[in-house]
Amino acid sequence: MPTVEELYRNYGILADATEQVGQHKDAYQVILDGVKGGTKEKRLAAQFIPKFFKHFPELADSAINAQLDLCEDEDVSIRRQAIKELPQFATGENLPRVADILTQLLQTDDSAEFNLVNNALLSIFKMDAKGTLGGLFSQILQGEDIVRERAIKFLSTKLKTLPDEVLTKEVEELILTESKKVLEDVTGEEFVLFMKILSGLKSLQTVSGRQQLVELVAEQADLEQTFNPSDPDCVDRLLQCTRQAVPLFSKNVHSTRFVTYFCEQVLPNLSSLTTPVEGLDIQLEVLKLLAEMSSFCGDMEKLETNLRKLFDKLLEYMPLPPEEAENGENAGNEEPKLQFSYVECLLYSFHQLGRKLPDFLTAKLNAEKLKDFKIRLQYFARGLQVYIRQLRLALQGKTGEALKTEENKIKVVALKITNNINVLIKDLFHIPPSYKSTVTLSWKPVQKVEIGQKRANEDTTSGSPPKKSSAGPKRDARQIYNPPSGKYSSNLGNFNYGERFRLGTSNMRD
Repeated sequence: MPTVEELYRNYGILADATEQVGQHKDAYQVILDGVKGGTKEKRLAAQFIPKFFKHFPELADSAINAQLDLCEDEDVSIRRQAIKELPQFATGENLPRVADILTQLLQTDDSAEFNLVNNALLSIFKMDAKGTLGGLFSQILQGEDIVRERAIKFLSTKLKTLPDEVLTKEVEELILTESKKVLEDVTGEEFVLFMKILSGLKSLQTVSGRQQLVELVAEQADLEQTFNPSDPDCVDRLLQCTRQAVPLFSKNVHSTRFVTYFCEQVLPNLSSLTTPVEGLDIQLEVLKLLAEMSSFCGDMEKLETNLRKLFDKLLEYMPLPPEEAENGENAGNEEPKLQFSYVECLLYSFHQLGRKLPDFLTAKLNAEKLKDFKIRLQYFARGLQVYIRQLRLALQGKTGEALKTEENKIKVVALKITNNINVLIKDLFHIPPSYKSTVTLSWKPVQKVEIGQKRANEDTTSGSPPKKSSAGPKRDARQIYNPPSGKYSSNLGNFNYGERFRLGTSNMRD
């Protein structure tokens, strides 16, 4: 084993040799043997080996293996030095191997080491993006779980920082190709990260690119399979996939396939849904996704069938008024609860699809069924008006900090929900029913449009929320408070119409 003095002497031989350095193989071998020495020798070897690596291609394997030994040394300072120098080995056919090694080193628990590995990977990415991707995806597909997890996170966070000259069209095509292989077997979290990776690629931000992503999501969601509402994993997969698909939909990238699946397979089983997510109102979550997608349907073969399923589900949440006894009092013990959160979603979805078949309520239903629906609408609207008045009175004069209390945040959202339902019901009361009104769903941010400013229309449809501008939506103080849907649903979704005249906190809860 060489001493520190011998390492310096052989380093001098190589440094002084200039163009003839490749003729001093023995001197380089002495430096390679430095990895077998003590701490000082190893530190010098970690610096000297990569400096002359390119001059000795016949010793490439030995040099890389020696440096890798140093990357795994017990001394953290030696490991850090060795990792820092690894990009110097990334030449020609050695680059994919170095990328593979660096990817494996992502499993380190030392934060400084981890940052060095990230920087080294970014460095070789800029040298050869395709070769680096080869090493990364090799570990994602075949490496240990911790390496796979961190390699995916590296891609999801670092790709967007790379310049266009690195992320060329060919490189993006390779990312898509390799990602498809990984997506054949992923967890829910991994799927979300890969959708983040792919949706950030410039080549997939066109209409055809977004359509390709939607098809990927549809395949992942198993839309060809029969839905199993009692299987939490099946339910969770559908929700995870649909959440990723929703931002991709536009007037040119249609949601028809997803909406049809929800209407045919999910709505009839709504009350049977199970979820592994504790505290999640799974039914409301499904109805929200359906509402968001309903604005972007294209031509639909089963439009009438889907409308009928929506209509039937809507009736479940729009009760008939209770029968009156002879003395004029309610014959039942209590009046039905009005579930405003659910009704907003279903009514909005019905309103959106109804535009495509405007005679559904008049020509497609018999007179008795239409009369029954009008009675339900009228009863619901009556309770709605009382609740809206209560909410407006409770919020009257409140601004700024006063609106930031938890109770008032809930009331603000409740007012948005009830106002939306009110607008949609008014449309359906027209003779014939109208589908012209537009509302912004209560959980979506409301954008202000300056006078004289045209709305962005590339990705919006009538009745859908305006497309977000790059600067982000501008919202007033009362519009920004959107409490979590599950919390709102449990507190406000089931307003008891029989208690409507008692104003106060108790009136805002079941």
